[in-house]
Amino acid sequence: KKYLLSKRYSDNTIATYCDALKSFLMFHNNKNVNEITNQDLIIYNNEYILKKGLSASYQNQIVNAIKLYFKVINQQLIQIDSIHRPKREKKLPVVLSKHEVLRIIDVTENMKHKTLLALIYSAGLRISEALNLQPRDIDSQRMLIHVKDAKGKKDRYTLLSDRVLTLLREYYVLYKPKVYLFEGIHASKYTSRSAQIVLKDAVKKAKIQKPITLHTLRHSFATHLLEGGT
Repeated sequence: KKYLLSKRYSDNTIATYCDALKSFLMFHNNKNVNEITNQDLIIYNNEYILKKGLSASYQNQIVNAIKLYFKVINQQLIQIDSIHRPKREKKLPVVLSKHEVLRIIDVTENMKHKTLLALIYSAGLRISEALNLQPRDIDSQRMLIHVKDAKGKKDRYTLLSDRVLTLLREYYVLYKPKVYLFEGIHASKYTSRSAQIVLKDAVKKAKIQKPITLHTLRHSFATHLLEGGT
């Protein structure tokens, strides 16, 4: 964990890698760490991941964690270059129609919730990016949103739509956020869990049957841009 912190990995990545490595090492807790070989990883994949029906993406996280861990410690028997990855699943993402997106936003009566969902869709934001936004990140002169420290610790700009800017101004007057654009109680950052509940309630009210997450709005944003000729 100290190594990952020193390399400035994100909190989510650190938690994921540590949990993944802990799972693997606990499975082989009858062996000294320095005695672990590639065969032990194959056994873990077959006897734990496959038996429990865990996903290929979870298995990939295990591989990432193990490769990084054994790369930075000494006296390992495991051969990093020989570790194989699972074949990636090729599933098409669920995409909403423009009409379905508008229904979800329209049935959301709470101004904060409505603005959050509209912003995520219209700007193609990840939920973490939306919740990390501060009022100063909205550039109404250039009609851009400055997304800081996004995935891979990269800053970027994304679109700010006229309709969402109007929503944001109404929202700001009503809620007066202090630090983050979207805040919970005591001016704390709004949580991802709360945002997922907001979407779930909106989808239910809109009577949409598709399996939808907040990331579905991002997929829909990209798809609608492509369909529009971008």
